[in-house]
Amino acid sequence: MKAQRIYLDHNATSPLLADARAAMLAALTMTGNPSSVHAEGRAIRAMVNAARAEVADLCGAEPSQVIFTSGATEAANHLLTPCYLMGRSALDIGGLFVSAVEHPCVLSGGRFLAENVTVLPVDRSGCLDLSALKAGLAGHDRDRGLPMLALQLANNETGVIQPVAEAARIVHEYGGLLVVDAVQGAGRLALSRAALGADFLFLSSHKLGGPVGVGAIVAAGQALMPIALMAGGGQEKGHRGGTENAPAIAGFGAAARAAGRGLEAVAYVRGLRDDLERRLRALAYDIVIHGQTVDRLANTSFFSLPGLKSETAQIGFDMDGIAVSSGSACASGKVGPSHVLKAMGADPELGAIRISLAASTTQADIERFVSAFATINRRRLSRRPAEAA
Repeated sequence: MKAQRIYLDHNATSPLLADARAAMLAALTMTGNPSSVHAEGRAIRAMVNAARAEVADLCGAEPSQVIFTSGATEAANHLLTPCYLMGRSALDIGGLFVSAVEHPCVLSGGRFLAENVTVLPVDRSGCLDLSALKAGLAGHDRDRGLPMLALQLANNETGVIQPVAEAARIVHEYGGLLVVDAVQGAGRLALSRAALGADFLFLSSHKLGGPVGVGAIVAAGQALMPIALMAGGGQEKGHRGGTENAPAIAGFGAAARAAGRGLEAVAYVRGLRDDLERRLRALAYDIVIHGQTVDRLANTSFFSLPGLKSETAQIGFDMDGIAVSSGSACASGKVGPSHVLKAMGADPELGAIRISLAASTTQADIERFVSAFATINRRRLSRRPAEAA
């Protein structure tokens, strides 16, 4: 009998939760547009607003601060713009600062011109260099507008947790704004927009076990907002045009509710990850586990094996029925080095394997992975003499 496949790629996407599926199916049976004033419209509007409250609860925010989007990439492009409004008055953002390990949707700079985007270095563990941030902000020309920093809460490849609250303090000292990519941290860390000091943060449903194609922006308030990326019929209080994707939003709300409860499983997941890494180090003395000396997401391990290409290892695991990643899933299909490894000073050509666990991961899953790893590692070691010759 063929062994059941094991899924260890939750940072790419988490399987749809049963609660999210049920919420979506219930929404699909409803008729009406959330903007309609009749009973059918009011019913589906109530469902959307209930989901909004669930997403807000996950972030320690108020429902009025949540704006639904089609996902995190749209949210990033919505927020990363030089054109803001403070009430009815225009407010210019003169430059964007990003860390070198940000997700591509942030590294691209959104609606900023390339010459107005400054990439800040990270240390060898992948943490933002706060002294470089201070220097960049000190040299920013305020006559062009306020500075903005976009910083991830946790890296999608390494799981490294960034010093967001300290970065927020520095940015606000210089009168700037902070946008936080909370996509990987949501549901894996206790999340509070206010505690982080973020002026805005954004989320993605499918990282939480919700459906693909919906995300959210969480704002500090309604006074300061970017010029809308999606203009239209005034939906989401005029911040995001287009009829709301009610079934997806319902699933997102259910997933957010489950994610809040799931924080209780963090210690369990960390135990699995730490046991896994201990056993990998015992099998391969030269393994490099990236970011292991600093705080990481409990579910993430990102490692390299000298002499073994990550694509080769990924194929080997896949053939053994185990789904892992060789980096960010958003870069799949592209041949190229990891910009995260390069920024950390590691060998970007070698690449790395990312394992990302969830509360549904079992000890038996870990056993299967370790067994597959042992086989792949033996093959790697057996090739060394021939390569040396």
